[in-house]
Amino acid sequence: MAIPSFVDRVSLRVSGGNGGHGCASVHREKFKPLGGPDGGNGGDGGSVILRVDTSLTTLVDYHRQSVRKATNGEPGKGDDQNGRRGEDVVLAVPDGTVVTDLETGEELADLTGEGAELVVAAGGRGGLGNAALASSSRKAPGFALLGEEGDSRQIQLELKVVADIGLVGYPSAGKSSLIAAISRARPKVADYPFTTLIPNLGVVVAGQTTFTVADVPGLIEGASEGRGLGHDFLRHIERCAAIVHVVDCATFEPGRDPLTDLDVIEGELTAHGGLEDRPRLVVLNKIDIPDAEELADLVVADVEARGLKVFKISTKSGAGLKELTFTLAAMVAERRASAPPPKPTRTVIRPAAVDRGADFTIKKIGDGEGGEMWRVRGEKPERWVRQTDFGNPEAVGYLADRFARLGIEDKLIKLGAQVGDAVAIGRDDNSVVFDFKPQVDVGAEILSRRGEDQRLEENRQSVERRRQRDEQYHAEENVGAHYPYEYGIAEEAAPDDMGEGESRQ
Repeated sequence: MAIPSFVDRVSLRVSGGNGGHGCASVHREKFKPLGGPDGGNGGDGGSVILRVDTSLTTLVDYHRQSVRKATNGEPGKGDDQNGRRGEDVVLAVPDGTVVTDLETGEELADLTGEGAELVVAAGGRGGLGNAALASSSRKAPGFALLGEEGDSRQIQLELKVVADIGLVGYPSAGKSSLIAAISRARPKVADYPFTTLIPNLGVVVAGQTTFTVADVPGLIEGASEGRGLGHDFLRHIERCAAIVHVVDCATFEPGRDPLTDLDVIEGELTAHGGLEDRPRLVVLNKIDIPDAEELADLVVADVEARGLKVFKISTKSGAGLKELTFTLAAMVAERRASAPPPKPTRTVIRPAAVDRGADFTIKKIGDGEGGEMWRVRGEKPERWVRQTDFGNPEAVGYLADRFARLGIEDKLIKLGAQVGDAVAIGRDDNSVVFDFKPQVDVGAEILSRRGEDQRLEENRQSVERRRQRDEQYHAEENVGAHYPYEYGIAEEAAPDDMGEGESRQ
């Protein structure tokens, strides 16, 4: 199957690179037994960036290759060597590309202007090495932070042609011929419907004004509901400063006349929506044919009665084209003068952060097993969880210190949390559960072997309580099965207090 030359809508999976892990290393040198930590930081992952290139007119480059991923950052090394940052992937897109997140339906950006950029998938941050984690109270950390995963999302790129004038009309009305007559564009022209299969662009120079003209191919009755080809291209006139109706005055199709054609096309524009404020012009085309000129003369008064300016032209003989082009140039110049000053074209747009209020929120919920837990949500604590190596007890102790400094412990105590309550950090499907145990000396030096934390030696109290309830339940269930008539007495006796050979009274 051949790849089409014009593609104006594609779907992409974009992923930023993962950040490199930090390094936990101790400087080793002869005659320097206490060299100190020298683990370097991991490099940040590369990002996926969309950048406007005005020389492009199609999204065909992404028609087949629908997955783009930036490279990962390298891990840190000993001797204070930081990992290399991952390389960015820059995707060139045409001017007028709208970027949408397919998973949420949110419009991320409308990229217009040369050099405008969107960081659509940011790379993950690299983890800190133990050299960066050292402090006056923790002089030799035996751990490092992990690198974060890069963003990943499914996006849609949709091209909306940036043109000053949009030409609309029935197939074979002469839109492509009009563009060829007033500009240097040479679109395909033939005497059969649906000759034009893609929007054509032409640059027109009239006096001191230069403007662009685009046509919408295949527009017929019912196009806004999916008939014909026009429904695929109606969005390309949303940016136009003015709309020109090109009406065929020489058609031989039954049931068609200039006024009926005008009503049908205007109805489709209304159904599409968003074009009510655009000024309109009506061009009665093909007056080089005698019958067509007579018909144009008959309908001019009726069209002008609707408040529309009318031009009679012939793309073949050139009649009326000069007056039309200068009128269009005046409309474009007026529109540009009334428009607000353009923003700087080279703009980097980044998605907004998830949380803009407090650093965290706490909510008491059920744990799904008949108990309750405190769920903590927030950008900072969730990021810290992702950075923690839970295989290293000292790293987990450092995470607990960070939570305490952020104020999570104080907030839990204020809300009524008890020692041993379950506390979950993060979302339901990607959370870490701790037992609540307020610390006395937050950030104190860990007086244990490297890579250990004595605060983790104890069993979780919530787990112990649950085990005791389970053991008591099973014990009572067994007693009831063997002594159904003395269940009440058996309930008072402790099974572990009975010796061998003893019988119940």
